Amino acid sequence: MIRVLLADDQPLIRSGFRALLDLEDDIEVVAEAADGGECLALAGKHLPDVALVDIRMPVMDGIEATRRIAADPSLAGVHVVMLTNYGMDEYVFHALRAGAAGFLVKDVLPEDFLHAVRVAARGEALLAPAITRRLIDRYVSQPPPSRAGGALEELTGREREAVALAARGLSNDEIADRMVISLSTAKTHLNRAMTKLHARDRAQLVILAYESGLVIPRNR
Repeated sequence: MIRVLLADDQPLIRSGFRALLDLEDDIEVVAEAADGGECLALAGKHLPDVALVDIRMPVMDGIEATRRIAADPSLAGVHVVMLTNYGMDEYVFHALRAGAAGFLVKDVLPEDFLHAVRVAARGEALLAPAITRRLIDRYVSQPPPSRAGGALEELTGREREAVALAARGLSNDEIADRMVISLSTAKTHLNRAMTKLHARDRAQLVILAYESGLVIPRNR
């Protein structure tokens, strides 16, 4: 059973998402929060697999709540997916940098919404959509000082290659095909890279790849 926490200051939004989730046999909504502070408290109390968190909320915004969840070792199993609207790209990227596994726009199709929840619950990042690649290209074009440059030296050549391909938005299957290796080997390369770089998840691995200069945004 996938345990979900809903955090949004609009009751109508929460009830709409909950109605979709309650129809699924493998998903359970364990709590609802109306602000970021409540979201953080309920995450600690219920330890959900997925926290669907609105970016803009009172008391504490979703980005700060995400940052605190990602920094708490006791919440390592909580995968945050940010909820946003079009036109808020800069907030979305800040959320990814804070530790979110990905994001969803609020007018997402029901089937895509449910798929995203299941993907996040498996610990995979929601980085495939073209809009996410656009965010990376735009907001990492002038990254802050590298946090991973030294650590990258610990990666093998094949691990660096796998990370670079993941940062370009390729799936594990596509990475395996491109590198002419098995799917399990591709996953092993990425998992070892995450361990060496102390990346919380695949999203953080991609952010580190851009911040370190391993991958250069296409618009630079």
